[in-house]
Amino acid sequence: MEYTKAKFHLPGFTIHAKFNLVFLNMLKNSPEFFRDGVEIASFYDVFPPAMWNGGRTVGGHTCDAQYIKNVLAAFNNQGIPLRFTFTNPAIKEEHLSDEFCNLILKLADNGLNEVIVVSPILEAYIREKYPRYKITSSTCKRITDPQLLTEELNRDYHVVVLDYDLNNQFDILEQIPHKEKCELLINSSCVPKCPFRSNEYYHVGLQQIAYCEHLKKHPDKPFRMSDYSNFTVKKNINCPSKGNNIYDSKKCSHHISPDAIWNQYLPMGFRQFKIEGRTASQLFLIENYMYYLIRPECRDEARFTFLHNLERNGLVRIG
Repeated sequence: MEYTKAKFHLPGFTIHAKFNLVFLNMLKNSPEFFRDGVEIASFYDVFPPAMWNGGRTVGGHTCDAQYIKNVLAAFNNQGIPLRFTFTNPAIKEEHLSDEFCNLILKLADNGLNEVIVVSPILEAYIREKYPRYKITSSTCKRITDPQLLTEELNRDYHVVVLDYDLNNQFDILEQIPHKEKCELLINSSCVPKCPFRSNEYYHVGLQQIAYCEHLKKHPDKPFRMSDYSNFTVKKNINCPSKGNNIYDSKKCSHHISPDAIWNQYLPMGFRQFKIEGRTASQLFLIENYMYYLIRPECRDEARFTFLHNLERNGLVRIG
């Protein structure tokens, strides 16, 4: 029997690289655990410290060229694209020549990997310099107007990630074109119609730029926001997020359950689904993967098998 593919885009190919490779291996070796038609279409993340990164600030150690090549090979050799979260809305012309971000794109320029964008300046640069990359339009754009969304979907994007406030507005979802290239963020725990979200994205972008510029000038000195008097630190953003686990996400009106994916969204023509959590804990990812990708009757055995495999690979310690 043929099943419509549900293409999932999963978080984390740097700090969660080995974790996600173990999960990929379980899909290969124990497909009976998984819901019908599950396909892992990509992993999205960034190699730190990438100035073009957006959505959330990512720091940590600097990935060298060999590490990038190793991670690319580990996923690409299984036919899985990496999608780079180059969604910094604060990018200017002066940032386009960033050596590290260009290195990433050069090393990954094999026709398989992809880029997620917000900034028109950066998008135009990537299209010109690296034309083999498939381009995704980010949810960070916060496009909620149906006409503007239709225009975005008619542009040359491989995928357009919808704003989560549209998730359950079926009157709009029914009417938009190119449903097969729409990606739905299914597990956000942010509040509906968050008044701070766009502002937060911009300030996260500024922070990422400041962090990367600091590393270039002072690689051995800790980054402290107070050192940057000309940097606009986000203030008066009292984040009203509902929390950071699957149970908090379920309470949000824009939550999409796995049953809804298979019974509503796939029959409507939607194929692409994003699970957030690239800087989240392993516990967060385990519960979301079990909830969305695993058959309900198999979750206990699948969770045990996954944890056992993680322990065998030295990624968790149990007992």
